[in-house]
Amino acid sequence: MTPKYACPWLALAAFALLAGCGESSAPEPPPPAQQPAAEPDPGPAERADDPDAAIEAFMARIAEHCGEAFEGSITVNEPEVDDDPFVGQRLVMHVRECLDDELRVPFHVGDDHSRTWLLTRTDNGLLLKHDHRKEDGSDDELTMYGGETTEPGTATRQEFPIDDETVELFERLELERSLGNVWAMEIEPGQYFAYELTRHDGSIFRVDFDLTETVDTPPTPWGWPELED
Repeated sequence: MTPKYACPWLALAAFALLAGCGESSAPEPPPPAQQPAAEPDPGPAERADDPDAAIEAFMARIAEHCGEAFEGSITVNEPEVDDDPFVGQRLVMHVRECLDDELRVPFHVGDDHSRTWLLTRTDNGLLLKHDHRKEDGSDDELTMYGGETTEPGTATRQEFPIDDETVELFERLELERSLGNVWAMEIEPGQYFAYELTRHDGSIFRVDFDLTETVDTPPTPWGWPELED
């Protein structure tokens, strides 16, 4: 007996599909699931597990601007205090000297040319010190304070918790509020450089400098020799 349907499918399936004798093919398998693109390897300079490379890259990013000066503005200042020496002043950083293991960056606050940031490579990481001079060039009573990195940073940001030497200095000068200081610096090439101070009481002070536009070289910081041409 000849089957009613030429294709070897059940009549019920043929009726349901309305294609009993039509040409058929196996359904195409669904496309494989799209795998998210792998994140590019940021390289050792960006990885926190390679602090030495990160510090080298961080220092190199600042040194790229050696000889240049940039104007900044206060972006965070909480809580504000009366007679704040930074508020209302022109703020300028100058990447003045770039040595093999140290960067010297004066921070000019209006007509006050007393401050210079010293970033120095050490066996343990990176050390930030604040060199403060009086107008006659002698050391200020509050000088050479800062901290050294204790956690891996990146090529973009380094943090400097207060060191023991600074704790002793602040205790002697009765600056108890500053005993929990943590300083930080950030740099995004071609965008900004930031100087930041936070305290355990939640206060924070931050200045961002615009790296997209240089300004005139500021005066020689107090107590430092003139640079040779």
